[in-house]
Amino acid sequence: METYGKVLIIAMPIFLILIIIEKIYGYYKKVDYAPIIDSVSSISSGMSNATRDVLGLSISIITYEIMVNKIAVFHIEESALAYIIAFIAIDFQGYWTHRWAHQINIFWNKHAIHHSSEEFNLSCALRQSVSDFFKLFTFLLLPAALLGVPVKVIAITLPIQFFLQFWYHTRYIGKLGILEKIIVTPSHHRVHHAINPEYMDKNHSQIFIIWDKLFGTFQEELPEVPAVFGITRPAETWNPFKINFQHLWVLIKDAWYAEKFSDKLKIWFMPTGWRPEGFDEKYPLHKIENVYNFEKFGTNNSKTMIGWALTQMTMTLLLISYLFDNIAKIGLTNIFYYGFFVFVTVYSYTELMSKNKFAHIYESIRFLFGITLVYFLGNWFKIDEIVPYGTYIIISYLTLSLLVSFYFVTVEFKQENKQPILS
Repeated sequence: METYGKVLIIAMPIFLILIIIEKIYGYYKKVDYAPIIDSVSSISSGMSNATRDVLGLSISIITYEIMVNKIAVFHIEESALAYIIAFIAIDFQGYWTHRWAHQINIFWNKHAIHHSSEEFNLSCALRQSVSDFFKLFTFLLLPAALLGVPVKVIAITLPIQFFLQFWYHTRYIGKLGILEKIIVTPSHHRVHHAINPEYMDKNHSQIFIIWDKLFGTFQEELPEVPAVFGITRPAETWNPFKINFQHLWVLIKDAWYAEKFSDKLKIWFMPTGWRPEGFDEKYPLHKIENVYNFEKFGTNNSKTMIGWALTQMTMTLLLISYLFDNIAKIGLTNIFYYGFFVFVTVYSYTELMSKNKFAHIYESIRFLFGITLVYFLGNWFKIDEIVPYGTYIIISYLTLSLLVSFYFVTVEFKQENKQPILS
């Protein structure tokens, strides 16, 4: 928990610097594939996911440690060979976990958010699920467990393999020659994120593209078929928590309304998007029919909204950085209060970004929760020991945030059609 928090303290600035460089490059090329509001939503999703991971809010049904202790035939010492085996085993696991997330209804819920951006840029790599509470596919690491790869090696390799998936979420890098035959490249992954019929459910590999070629899911990017990004049932919100549970809510409602008991059961395990016969007519859902002709969500935003979204994202980054760097100081119980505050924060300001007319209510709840924490703890999680007057800074920020939220809902949202807008 604490170690992973320290790792994220190092990784987050690197990711942000690369995202900013991509944005600047887009301005330079006069082709901007990274709208600020979209990027803020993506980074906010990443912050929520990272907070959940640091808090340990997920359970492995079968842990790797149990597997290696019970079934190991050999016992490899920590070595270069052990790390190579671990990397390949994790990549194999990642391919099948990723593929099943696309092909089975219930598993799509935890993955849909990663595809929910209607853009394709480095920030959307950070769109990760906060609903992945149960780790079900550790058994796919069976090859590494049989060879007795140490638990420590797997624990170190997992985040490295995950972070290496960041770089290929971009539209600015073309095909990479011989590398296209070996590793996952931006071209391969653009295909994976596309909703064009030619590209759907292809290229599930994470590092080595060989898995797609081996198991029949490879598709090359075609120059005559420009990739269109998003999900066919568009999210239509910037709120990562809502996006995380939208598909699950559809499944719950469809299971409830299904007349056949068999449909109530099989809806969870049928191919992604399957619904009982006649449901598309009885209970229609908004779906993109023509991928080349649909209106993207939330493209019109005032300069004030863009500036405030960036401010909220920056403040939240500072808040979680303090959490990740001071887990021991804050204490085991209090980190969960802190984590919940982060979740409420992201929920609140992304609802404001989505122009929800009740956004100020969510912000009021956050304000009261924050003030209550200060009242009962006597300060903001011992921040005054590090930052002079830190608690007063937090209270001032919460007050300003509440006032700004009321301004947007009561003034700007009602006048936005009369004001200049910025894409």
